[in-house]
Amino acid sequence: MNKKTIRDITQFVLLFSLAFTLSCTSTINDDFSERSKIALRDAAHKLLLSQNDTTTLILPVRELNSNTFQLSFGDSLSIEPQILVSILQESLRKIKLPEEYRVEVKQCQNYDVSYSYQITKAKEQTIIPCTGRLLPNYCYLIELKFINKEEVTSSKSILIKFIIILLVLLAVFLGLKKRIALKTKQHKVLKETTDNGKKIGSFKFYADQNKLVKEAQEIALSKKECELLALLLTKPNQIIKRDELTKRVWEDNGVFVGRSLDTYISKLRKKLKADSSIKITNIHGVGYKLEIE
Repeated sequence: MNKKTIRDITQFVLLFSLAFTLSCTSTINDDFSERSKIALRDAAHKLLLSQNDTTTLILPVRELNSNTFQLSFGDSLSIEPQILVSILQESLRKIKLPEEYRVEVKQCQNYDVSYSYQITKAKEQTIIPCTGRLLPNYCYLIELKFINKEEVTSSKSILIKFIIILLVLLAVFLGLKKRIALKTKQHKVLKETTDNGKKIGSFKFYADQNKLVKEAQEIALSKKECELLALLLTKPNQIIKRDELTKRVWEDNGVFVGRSLDTYISKLRKKLKADSSIKITNIHGVGYKLEIE
């Protein structure tokens, strides 16, 4: 495997990994945002019900940044800190959101913090002050900020994604391996024709000189005709697909149009017609086959 091929594979793996990572990150963030909003609305509903309030409107949850969300209400309300702590903790745990967060209850008008607390995994860093002091009836905003946002991804999900990546990389590797093998074989055919010519029926094919020789007669070949014939000779009496032929001959050379392949095959047939033992057969909808008796 040459350096260019190794570089191509490396670049593909890096690009694929980057695209996969970005895709997964985007999906995870979107899911995290939606789950956070659901948990906050659930907590707001329970908070109002704890006050026998079934009429106050819960306004849309705002996402202030990737890990901070704001909850607001259509009317003023009083808040008992102990109930807020308990309800919010239950709603977050139920939907499997991170267990470390900070909550601030702010006044709507001036954004002064009326109450705040912090929950962490380490008990010594968890601070829940003044739980017994009721916040009077007022317009409040409740802001929830996740301190260390962690996404819980199941091992099964990770395994499935890993298998998909491996399968894609394997398919690409096999495709490249097949391409390299074919190019090597084509190069070998071309090299064989450089010295004494490659015998094709009653012809001799000189790829380096772009010509066919039959007895004393020389038949000139264009560069594309020469490349096509060399490619067909890599698999004599076997079908080579149209896509493969066009890709190998035209991928780095000029512009390919739909009928180019058929035109050059037709030209080759005319130049090989002097020997009836040689045929280039069209396998409809598949490709071409160089038949040599």
